[in-house]
Amino acid sequence: MDKVRRILVHVGKEGAASHQALFAQSVIGQFSSSGEDEVKVNCCLDNNRLILFRGDKGQAVPLKRAAFCPIKHLSIKEAAAIPLDVQQRGVDVGVAIVLQTTNGRVLLTRRAKELRVFPNVWVPPGGHVEPEETLLDAGLRELKEETGLQLEAEGVSPKILGLWESVYPPMLSRGLPQRHHVVIYMLLHSSCSHLQLQSSLSPSPAEVSACLWADSRVVRAIVSAVDGEDTEVPVDDLLSSVSVSQVSTDGTLSESTLPLSVLIRRAPASGPDVERVSTGTKFALELWLKSLEATDL
Repeated sequence: MDKVRRILVHVGKEGAASHQALFAQSVIGQFSSSGEDEVKVNCCLDNNRLILFRGDKGQAVPLKRAAFCPIKHLSIKEAAAIPLDVQQRGVDVGVAIVLQTTNGRVLLTRRAKELRVFPNVWVPPGGHVEPEETLLDAGLRELKEETGLQLEAEGVSPKILGLWESVYPPMLSRGLPQRHHVVIYMLLHSSCSHLQLQSSLSPSPAEVSACLWADSRVVRAIVSAVDGEDTEVPVDDLLSSVSVSQVSTDGTLSESTLPLSVLIRRAPASGPDVERVSTGTKFALELWLKSLEATDL
């Protein structure tokens, strides 16, 4: 048997055989025929497959996509135009770490501008799940590789916040889909403050060009800037800029500021992309805020 090289998404029903999700078909569409953009699913990593299903066992989590998700709006003609090697990729699996400090901040990183997928976009640390890894192991590995932060599995209280169906490019107006993922957003708790963790930051310049520790007020502004809508974002009680750590080509960190207006940009409907917080990250941050509220009750 060939060695498994990539972890792919499979869908099915509890107690029944699952099947591999197809690249050009929406994963959410496998669970809903009414065009919904969010469903509740169970998930498990089994035999190097991420299996999504609806069943009674386990705790269901939200699986969501953008209203403008390219796969959702893909026509038969457009789907046929996707190169065969891309169509055969299947749906990849990623883990992104929402790292919460003891003083209530979360870490966001700006992807290097040289990256082929979502360059210059703000996201939590994360990446692909490797064969034989657990989801937590993958998340901790990616956290260390991208930021230099090394956390022990025993002390982070992992919790899956939700799953995001991610497609790149994020809109059909920017071209046919080239990548299709389900990203698992996992919340980890650190017993350190953001200032304590900051001293251990050592980002990989090949992947990360800047880092910031966002508090709940900044996060609320970010998630209020809903992509695809033009509602007003409440920022009256916030400073006009936030502190960030810029990453030089040799990995050196330098303190700087970033206009808050950059973090509350929306994904443009056409033309080149801009520096912004990714749509999937906004989804995860909204779930994080809800988890904070539940803790305060």
